[in-house]
Amino acid sequence: MGQKVAGTCYIKVDGTQLTISGGVEAPLMNIKRETVLPGYFKETDKAPWLKLTALHTPDFPLKALTTGVDMTITCEFKNGKVYVLSGAYLVDEPGSKGEEGTIELKFDGNQGSWQ
Repeated sequence: MGQKVAGTCYIKVDGTQLTISGGVEAPLMNIKRETVLPGYFKETDKAPWLKLTALHTPDFPLKALTTGVDMTITCEFKNGKVYVLSGAYLVDEPGSKGEEGTIELKFDGNQGSWQ
């Protein structure tokens, strides 16, 4: 029997749902492990993050996203998994692509958790 593992994801930022196109990426771990010697590794903390491509619709909450510094972002994947990023803020240099009508967004935050 087949199981659904992919499809449309749903994104809410402080309760406002964004219309997204394309993929959504969320980290599996909030640490980075590197092997020092075989059998030994070190861990470095990483900021939790979320990447997505949103449609630049007429009601897109541009001001709320660009000025928000303590947002809660909920990402619901089609496989039933949910990633919640709290204390979120927009990073990098997002830009609107006029030809496609999309905006690439990357958020970092204080805490990311899978539910």
